[in-house]
Amino acid sequence: MGSDINSKTIKVCFVAPKAYPLFNQQVESVFGGAEVDLYYLATELARDKIFQVSLIVADYGQAAMETVENVTIIKSLNFRKNALTCARRIWQALRRADADIYLMKTASLGVPLVDWFCRRNKRVFIYRTAHQHECDGTYLKHHYFSGRAFARALRRAGLVIAQNQTDQVNLRRTIRISSQIISNGHRLPDLSACRRDYILWVGRTADFKKPELFIKLAREFPDEKFVMICQRATGDDNYNSLCRQAKEVGNLEFHQRVPFNEIDGYFQRAKILVNTSDSEGFPNTFIQACKWATAVVSLGVNPDGFLNKYSCGISCDGRFTRMREAVKHLLAEDRYLEPGRNGRKYVEDHHDIKKIIEQYKTIFARFAREP
Repeated sequence: MGSDINSKTIKVCFVAPKAYPLFNQQVESVFGGAEVDLYYLATELARDKIFQVSLIVADYGQAAMETVENVTIIKSLNFRKNALTCARRIWQALRRADADIYLMKTASLGVPLVDWFCRRNKRVFIYRTAHQHECDGTYLKHHYFSGRAFARALRRAGLVIAQNQTDQVNLRRTIRISSQIISNGHRLPDLSACRRDYILWVGRTADFKKPELFIKLAREFPDEKFVMICQRATGDDNYNSLCRQAKEVGNLEFHQRVPFNEIDGYFQRAKILVNTSDSEGFPNTFIQACKWATAVVSLGVNPDGFLNKYSCGISCDGRFTRMREAVKHLLAEDRYLEPGRNGRKYVEDHHDIKKIIEQYKTIFARFAREP
């Protein structure tokens, strides 16, 4: 089991159970920014013949194994089964991947499971943070037993990768580990002139994203068009109520789902992207907006102060009234255009997947060389 670390091929496996809809647009299931991040990493890495890339996903009724964009997709757990059965199927998928290095993102009981597999089989485990709550102690506070297993797994990992400096500092404070910062990477399209028609919100109905605030904001600007793309978060029992509220607002166009390969068009035509979350890691929607030269207005999320530092948009310090005024300010005299241009320059310098993937290749090559 396992490839020779002195061979030319380095086998890397990403573990992302909810990522399959990104590889198969016919599957209409929820995914988040963590899955988007790993999708870009896996597919970009797979373009290099030195790397043999696999990705473990959940059971969506697909074949046991298939290849998409040079990535071997391995089916594992079924979310409807009990925890023991799920753990066994993930373990089997980990064995089937037979990788040198396993990389996972998002806190769950799967993290200590993958760490245990790697320790037992002398493989490298790398963890990439997904949300500030994994780093600032919130996850540990609200998940007593699984939180401690998660922290123990991170302390034993070959490497922990943080999305920003704030998360790096918090990891050192709460879990007492060092980490390496690597930004999220995206494919950057060529820009072309496009009409800007609306104010946009994209996400799912996780509590911390506060989607109801965007509906409230739309009511404040009856002469502007608002577009909301809002997936139902796992376990959300109030989704239908939110949909009804959204449809009562005449200037708000509501979409329950847009296929991933069509989402860029919505960012391209937006004047402003609004983020109503009270906490995140580094939202992929920020990068999606910036790569299409779309200004960002954020209620409370501003990783390392980048919106201010690079003049990509406006951070509102958690205050709805300030968010309303920020949108009003940017709409006046088309002021949203300048932060949009700044955002495009920012992502070219910091989030180009072609640059980001080289950092990962260096890490993977180093671990493959070392015992």
